[in-house]
Order: sequence, then C-alpha cells, then structure tokens
Amino acid sequence: MASAYTPGLTVSADIVVKRVRRLPIKGEVLVSVGEKVGPQQVVAQAMLPGVLQTIKIAEKLGIEPQDVPSLLKLKIGDAVAKDQLIAEGKKLFGFFKAPTVSSEFVGTLESISEVTGNLLIREPSIPVDVTAYIQGTIKDVMPNEGVVVETRCAMIQGIFGVGGERVGTIRVAVADGGKVLDASDILDSDAGKILIGGSGMTFEAIAKASKLGVTGIVAGGLKDSDLTKFLGFEIGVAITGQEQINLTLMVTEGFGYLGMAERTFALFKSLEGKTASINGATQIRAGVIRPEIISPIAEDVKLAEQSAETFELKVGTPIRVIREPYFGKLGSVTELPAQLVVLESGTEVRVLRAKLGDGEEVTVPRANVEIIATH
Repeated sequence: MASAYTPGLTVSADIVVKRVRRLPIKGEVLVSVGEKVGPQQVVAQAMLPGVLQTIKIAEKLGIEPQDVPSLLKLKIGDAVAKDQLIAEGKKLFGFFKAPTVSSEFVGTLESISEVTGNLLIREPSIPVDVTAYIQGTIKDVMPNEGVVVETRCAMIQGIFGVGGERVGTIRVAVADGGKVLDASDILDSDAGKILIGGSGMTFEAIAKASKLGVTGIVAGGLKDSDLTKFLGFEIGVAITGQEQINLTLMVTEGFGYLGMAERTFALFKSLEGKTASINGATQIRAGVIRPEIISPIAEDVKLAEQSAETFELKVGTPIRVIREPYFGKLGSVTELPAQLVVLESGTEVRVLRAKLGDGEEVTVPRANVEIIATH
C-alpha cells in the first residue's frame, strides 16, 4: 500500500524547539551562546535611521539659497532641539527686527543645499529590539543579525491565528473542550492571561478580553464573521500576525465552532497556571508558519518519547485539509492512489481520497492535508 509522511500540527507535552530571532537590519547581539534568557529579554538591537525633515530656510527668510549658510547658527553635525534658533536674517534698514527661523524638530543637522536653500534635519534613530520570545538557552549567535533560542517545552500549534508574539499565564476558562468561551467565562483578574476555551469564542468574549488586557485566547474554532467584526476588516488565510490588536487569537481546529481535540484540551489543563509564549502568525502557503503556544518545562524531567507512527499517512488516518476549497475540514483517508494526477495548473501531484466529517468524499493533493495526531 502506498504511504507518505506529512507533518501535522504539533501537540506535544515534551519537545525541544528552536526559534530564530533575527533583526530586520544589521545591529548588535546582546547575548552569548549558552546564556539563559527570558521571553521578554532583549537579545539583539538595531537602530533605524531617523526620518529626514526639511526646513525651507531661504523661503522663510526671503533670501537667495546661496546666502543661507552665512545666516545659520549651526554647522553640519550639530544637535538640534525643538524650537531652537537655527537661522537669523539681517535687520531691515538697520532698525526693523531681524527675521528668524526656529527648528520644528529634534535631531541632527545633516545637510544644507545652496541650490534650494533647504536645511535637512535627521530625527533621532529609532531602536529596534528583538526579544527572545521564549524562555530558553542561546544555542547560536549570528553576529550583527540575531540568535537562535532553544527550549524544552510543551507546544501546541494551531491551524489559524491573528495577533503577534505575547507572553502570559495559561488559564483554562471552560469545563471541557466542547464549550464555547463566552464573556461570562472571563474574569476581571484575567489581565495578562492566555485563556483556553473549548469549541469556540464569541465576539463578546473577544471584546471583553481585549478591554481587560487579556494576552490571548485559544479555542477550537472561531466564526469568521466574529473575527471580521473584531478586526474591523476581512482577513485572508495567507499571512497573518501583524494586525494592530492588543491580544492574540488562535484556533486549533478550524473556522466555526469546533470542539477542541481531547488530547489538546487535556494538555492545556496540565499547563494551567504556567507561563507561556503565544504567537498568532499564520502562513498557509509556501513556507508554512503555524500559530503556537510554547510553555517551558523543567530540564531535569525525563524526555518523553515521540511516536513516529503519528505522522504516517495511510487509509484510516485522521486528517485536516489546509487549503481551499475544504480549508479546515476534518476527515479520514479512504484511498491513496499510486498514480500521479494532473491539476488544472498542469502540475502532476500525488493525491488522496478522504471522507470528510459531513460525509462528503473528496480528492485533494496530499500536500494539502496534515495528519491529526491521535495520541
């Protein structure tokens, strides 16, 4: 019988993971190999050049551009304060007050143009910090670029999420994986918490969590209408994580209200009260990125063995489709044809037949599914 190996969502109580933490431009690495770091510790920093601002000196003083340098009170490279006098004209007829120009900006005088009569001030550099994101150990350093952080942890990946990297304390807010998280399940003391729901989260729950300062919410599913209402715009499933919201949302099963897998919910229960890092960033296409929760565990605990059988694709294997038009749907493999199939794009790929939860039998490329671990 034909078989294949396709990685699915990771749901593990004990796994070693590495995360690359890289600066957007060249900068300085602040830690060394072997150093222990916390999730919010800055491990690398760069300085983005400040914005260039223009002051039209010639126009303001009513003079010729070539006369500007002789009237300046500063020279190239000098620091400039807001409202500081930077140029002064000549008195008219010897007794009228001389016109002046003061700076509207804080920064450094970078250049003067005798062609335009303009002065350029560079605002202060903007620091860009990269944190460790997870608690762990610096495994590798990339000089001037960043680091690799390694940690032993419990890790749960989701199928979709929004919102960026955050750190909070896990609280399971519902009794079981089949219950929808509602506003009544959220407490005033939940600021800074990562709340675990069951089959979904209502818009009212998301709104209340945002108002209270909750770090994140994880549930089995989420109605796309509620997500759109919360964000204020429709979002695709290609790339997420940069939304301007104050909490991170992650779903483990798909869109709509879908009961959280028992194994996943049980793992969250075991992590109650523990600190975790959450990231909603999702990329479905090439270079798949999964939303995740990572909670460090004690290094002296014996490493649990992971079964390779979890990842074998065969008849009967439970799967989830990760591409449209069946995105997020659950099912099981019914057939694994050996022959290649030509898609509309002209590409030849291996496919599988699967029976979805609603009884529909479909044919999809094997690369468009992921295996759901059953143990």
